[in-house]
Amino acid sequence: MFEKRRDRIREAQDGEIIDEKHHKRMMLVRAVIQRVSGGAVGAPGREKRTIGPGLVVLLGVGLEDEDSDVSYMADKIVNLRIFQDRNDKMNLSLLDTGGEMLVVSQFTLYGDCRSGRRPGFSEAAPPDLAQKLYADFVREVNSRGVAVRCGYFREHMRVEIINDGPVTMLLESKKSALI
Repeated sequence: MFEKRRDRIREAQDGEIIDEKHHKRMMLVRAVIQRVSGGAVGAPGREKRTIGPGLVVLLGVGLEDEDSDVSYMADKIVNLRIFQDRNDKMNLSLLDTGGEMLVVSQFTLYGDCRSGRRPGFSEAAPPDLAQKLYADFVREVNSRGVAVRCGYFREHMRVEIINDGPVTMLLESKKSALI
């Protein structure tokens, strides 16, 4: 049975999942998660926002994303066990360590570079939807007891990431639910 399902569902190169039987395209909330010893974001004429040890999350929102994707991502990320315990084993979550999170909106995670030399962003959510789901994600993380700092939506930013490890993870909202 698993083989049949795997044959029907394939992952496209750009990270979307296509159900071969129903030809249904499903876009995913995408996040690049980096364990950091510190991070900061600033924009021209704006204050610099900084965090200490914790996570920097570059968050991309797709056309078909909804509230359930945001809840899944927030819960998964704050509970992701990528911090070392006293035995140097990745066994602790952001909640366990009391770390902070810096969230930066990143529509370029939906950049499609397969054709031509300039990426296309047609699969990224329009700004109004992206900003709403981005704000919802920040609220969800904060409601779980994590101190959150945010980037500046739709502004040119300078992001400083002091990756600890390095540890960098890619997470998509619907992948685990379908495969």
